[in-house]
Amino acid sequence: MKIALLSGTSGMVGMQILHHLLQNPDYDFVLSLGRRKLALKHPKLVQIEGDMKSLSQLDWEGKVRSQSLGGEYNSLVECLNEKSAQVHAFSSLGTTIKQAGSKENFYAIDHDLVIKFARWAKELGASKFLYVSSSGADADSAIFYSQTKGKTEDDLKLIGFDYLGLFRPSLLLGNRNEFRFGEQVATIMMKPLVWLKLFKNIRPIYDYQVAKALVKTALAQKSKSVEIISSGEMQDLSK
Repeated sequence: MKIALLSGTSGMVGMQILHHLLQNPDYDFVLSLGRRKLALKHPKLVQIEGDMKSLSQLDWEGKVRSQSLGGEYNSLVECLNEKSAQVHAFSSLGTTIKQAGSKENFYAIDHDLVIKFARWAKELGASKFLYVSSSGADADSAIFYSQTKGKTEDDLKLIGFDYLGLFRPSLLLGNRNEFRFGEQVATIMMKPLVWLKLFKNIRPIYDYQVAKALVKTALAQKSKSVEIISSGEMQDLSK
């Protein structure tokens, strides 16, 4: 059995990852973890409501079984408990400093919650972890956003997954739930690079391309334990 764990599902990239996971026949179940359930139903989708801050105390089994009155998720629970399934974890969890309200809150989401989810996924038997980071991620960066992404990458490496994929997309194109003025201006300025197919690593990339690259990478055989995937490589993988 192959199981996908997903956090950040309600975001722009997260929704695309969910779509690709549900459509891919290789995955038997997709467990989506979030503060609230999405208005979406699918035979393979199991949604778990929970506070990401206290994942270690989350009764995930009870929450799954409560949705399995007919026993349709019994095999899922058994495989996770017995560590007999292939488990791949995907995280596109993230926000902006403006949305978070402060640098401290931003760090608590973009670093702390990602690491908590990764540790939880490891406890459930995840062998692969695929993380949507950012172009320019660097723990030593003078830019707080890039510094946070870099520190998150570094701390993910310490958890010890068999495979860790660090995906660094450039400016993301897609349908966001909120308006970001700076990104809108940058999108207008940079979009000609997409049309002209120039500078793959710096030109904008669509959300569905990132998602497709993550799922394709998760299903591939990998010799490296840690891999950084650039925006240009994601565009190649999504073809």
